[in-house]
Amino acid sequence: MSIPQAFTELITLADGREITIETGKLAKQADGSVVVKMGGTMLLATVVANKEANPGVDFLPLTVDYREKFYAGGRIPGNFFRREARPSDQEILTMRLVDRVLRPLFPEDFHAEVQVMISLISYDGKTIPDDLAGLAASAAIAITDIPFNGPMSEVRVVRFDGQLSINPSYEELKNSELDIMVGATKDSIVMVEGEMKEISEQEMLEAINFGHAEIKKQIEAQERLAEKVGKAFPKREYSHENHDEEIREKVWKETYDKVYEVARTPSGKEERGEKFKAVREEFLAQYVDNEEELERVTPFVKVYYHDVEKEAMRQMILEDNIRLDGRDPQTIRPIWSEIDYLPGAHGSAVFTRGETQSLTAVTLGSVKDANMVDSVISQHDEKFFLHYNFPPFSTGEARPLRGTSRREVGHGNLAQRALQAVIPEENPYTIRIVSDILESNGSSSMATVCAGTLALMDAGVQITKPVSGIAMGLITDAKSGKFTVLSDILGDEDHLGDMDFKVTGTADGITACQMDIKIQGLSMDIMEKALMQARDGRLHILNKITETISEPRADVKPHAPKMVVMEIAKDFIGAVIGPGGKIIQQMQKDTDTVIAIEEIGEIGRIEIAGTDREKINAAVARINEITFVPVIGEVYNGKVVKVMDFGAFVAIAKGTEGLLHISEIEWARLDKVPYAEGDEVEVKFMGYDDRKKMKLSRKVLLPRPPRPEGQGRPEGQGRPEGQRRPEGQGRPDGQRRPEGQRRPEGQDKPQGERPVENQEPSAES
Repeated sequence: MSIPQAFTELITLADGREITIETGKLAKQADGSVVVKMGGTMLLATVVANKEANPGVDFLPLTVDYREKFYAGGRIPGNFFRREARPSDQEILTMRLVDRVLRPLFPEDFHAEVQVMISLISYDGKTIPDDLAGLAASAAIAITDIPFNGPMSEVRVVRFDGQLSINPSYEELKNSELDIMVGATKDSIVMVEGEMKEISEQEMLEAINFGHAEIKKQIEAQERLAEKVGKAFPKREYSHENHDEEIREKVWKETYDKVYEVARTPSGKEERGEKFKAVREEFLAQYVDNEEELERVTPFVKVYYHDVEKEAMRQMILEDNIRLDGRDPQTIRPIWSEIDYLPGAHGSAVFTRGETQSLTAVTLGSVKDANMVDSVISQHDEKFFLHYNFPPFSTGEARPLRGTSRREVGHGNLAQRALQAVIPEENPYTIRIVSDILESNGSSSMATVCAGTLALMDAGVQITKPVSGIAMGLITDAKSGKFTVLSDILGDEDHLGDMDFKVTGTADGITACQMDIKIQGLSMDIMEKALMQARDGRLHILNKITETISEPRADVKPHAPKMVVMEIAKDFIGAVIGPGGKIIQQMQKDTDTVIAIEEIGEIGRIEIAGTDREKINAAVARINEITFVPVIGEVYNGKVVKVMDFGAFVAIAKGTEGLLHISEIEWARLDKVPYAEGDEVEVKFMGYDDRKKMKLSRKVLLPRPPRPEGQGRPEGQGRPEGQRRPEGQGRPDGQRRPEGQRRPEGQDKPQGERPVENQEPSAES
């Protein structure tokens, strides 16, 4: 059997790197399949769409699935079953990025089930695979007859050394001050998400424009591939909706003014919902006597009445500048916040903005508590992470709990990236933030950012700056050209608007953003105005939360773990741990601490965690004893451990002793060592002698006595250390050994040898 014909398109990036798109060789029973390759990284993307919609389905059942095969990087999964299991958070985030761009590009009346599956099948260790996932998914659809208003693509835009580029390597990404994913069609930006190091709004717009220019090249390549394949046109016919124009006209005529009046009357979420429902029920009441007719028209009425609600609220905002709760477009809802709400947590806060509320807690831990990330792409410990929970009661619903949803993963990641920028690099703790959403009508992820900032400062984490976040909306009218930007949107405004974007940042710049644009051809001028209005709102919220707490507490709370980080030479790691961990385990038991050692290059990084500062200090002292290395020139407070005729042995640390020679005790000559065992004495470490023995001195810490006029060196005082009489030169004429001082009895001056002053006796002496 011959190899099937493959069709290929090539995309060349500005720096010469190449991306290839190939179809026709793999997964041919799918409606569409492509292999996208860059370097040694390869993605297989497939798409299948049912021909007909399931009965009663009035939405697009689109599933986007992204999975990383461990064999792609030559690894075996580390779990118990040794096979790929549930998707990781990173895989879920990639699914969301692709879904958010694809979903609005399918026709509104297309309701057949669509499944897009993307698999990482080869990984070269350099190319970031999720940069290519959007391109792969779109290319798989573009070569089919599935109704689709694409193609689209996604690129990662970064900036380092002041230059923008796309789809960087991991090393380049580490040094980037901007990291955003941009998704777009040839004509319009559809999605933006990423994190930044306090950049300006103008810098963000520049990056978005840069990414869009690169996306257009990738879309052209998809169009060329579709032409080669020849199956993309015409698109398949479908009829997934039935309509009754007579009922549509009747619904609009009889309900629009009533809905407009309800929308104009400020009310809460629940009250407003009841009023809108009452208008619809009033309309349906005219059919109550004819059960068969009521059953027929009800589905149509629900669809058309939804359109009436949406248009009435949009026109009210555009024409009257009045919002559903009575605010004008720029006003932020009332805010209140409180810290230290949970006595048992290491840090906590309640943040409430309008009808949205987050209860957030911070937990501090050691390196042993880090989140272990084990994927094809990366294996590392994450020391700062945020978990977001969205229980059904927060919106007044009762529904089954099915584990952590994709939405919860995505919202939590956005808040984590927003706060990550202000966690100091020298932070010693593993930090876990948990946000439980207790009420929701508006952006709960932005409430999480604000509550997270408050809880971190309450916990005593020394963040560099407070961070706040805001959710913005946009209403446009293509016919009139009017548009209105909305600050701090409600849930209903999110649903009816043309753009939903969330911006977080400090007073000095943006730290994260998430933007979904629902209309085509949105101008950069409108986007810039929206970003600047978002900045004003963000700063207003920032001022509100800093009224509660303006800077981190000076220290962690009494019941929170205290942390000390030490560095030791790599050679000492074994000595601290001990045989079979005996020493470190006993040390933890004795000091009631948790001690973790990590080897980094040529050093050992030690974390000591506990709730009692004194016990932590005791653990530090023990480790210092084990790893003690004296420094030449340093002064130590030592203890005399043994006294000899020629001096005293002084311990300057446990197991570290040196000789304090009798001639180094004082400047004056001594006949006897003036110490007893156990005495404390301050000494200076002078280095090592030729036999690698430690030399200590006390006299160098004392003032040198003045030399009497007309007298040589004081008795017992030798020539300064290290200084010798010039070669071949004896004592100056007329100078003799001081009176009364003789060479020891029986000791002759060796032939040709000069006397060595203050020489340490040998072990035998």
